[in-house]
Amino acid sequence: MPKPFPRLAAVATLCLLAAGARASGVAVAVHDSTGTPLADAVAWLEAEAGQAVSKGALKTAEIEQKSLKFMPLVTVVQTGTRIDFPNNDKVRHHIYSFSPAHKFDQKLYSGTTATPQIFDKPGIVVLGCNIHDKMVAYVRIVDTPYFVKGDAAGVGRIDAPAGKYVLKVWHFNMAGGQPAEQAVVVKAGDALGTASFRLPMKPPVSGDAL
Repeated sequence: MPKPFPRLAAVATLCLLAAGARASGVAVAVHDSTGTPLADAVAWLEAEAGQAVSKGALKTAEIEQKSLKFMPLVTVVQTGTRIDFPNNDKVRHHIYSFSPAHKFDQKLYSGTTATPQIFDKPGIVVLGCNIHDKMVAYVRIVDTPYFVKGDAAGVGRIDAPAGKYVLKVWHFNMAGGQPAEQAVVVKAGDALGTASFRLPMKPPVSGDAL
């Protein structure tokens, strides 16, 4: 059955974001099909054809290895961003990606000796470790400066100039893997629009609950 309370909490958060807006944009809430908030959902705005979009200043991102995990689990960056991979574990790691959007193979290393990677194609990159099979992380590369990764309540805010956009949402565990989308209009001034999504999730794999 749907879970109403998390959804109501997310709606309340959207209202608070909209009420406290200081710039135009969109507040996004993402749930699964039962109404449970989805942490680590990624949302971004793609401008309609012909609409000018500022590229924005690229920022360096970081995905560390600690306690035999990649942290954070999900990273979203703009096309062309450099990501550093410091190993803060006491053991060495051999990280790699076979994803078409960015393939690389960083042999065994520790500390900060890994070569930084430039993620220059939009798409999804899945990271793994050749030594520790349970280590996994996801990088979503988007060709726009207007994006956000949602919080634990499945809520995030994207600031963007006025215009017509397609709002896209993706989660690493969603069924089908293709982003959900909605057409949105961002109004000028301090108006903050709202949007909500319910995403179908992949069925649990046998043994996941063990």
